[in-house]
Amino acid sequence: MFLPCAFIEGIGGPELMLIMFIILLLFGANRLPELAKGLGKSVREFKKAASGVEEEVRKVMEGHDDEPQPKKFPPYPPASPAASPATGTPPPAPVQPGSPPEAGA
Repeated sequence: MFLPCAFIEGIGGPELMLIMFIILLLFGANRLPELAKGLGKSVREFKKAASGVEEEVRKVMEGHDDEPQPKKFPPYPPASPAASPATGTPPPAPVQPGSPPEAGA
């Protein structure tokens, strides 16, 4: 049994006209456009907020973030340039992680 919408099933055309007439009497003809405009803005803002929340949930579920990922560096320093013919010195040996530094360096 679905109770929240049970009372709407019995409302037809004549009942809606009576409700609209009572609203017209309570608020007056001058305030009805203002009320409708305010109601429209409220509904628009609600839909905008709901779609924003839905988009955030979708991003989290997909695992995509707008934040940039941290830059990943290689585990070893980049290779040094080869020995230049002018100097004739060989390039330094690459440094292994965890090895002690050389005494001559």
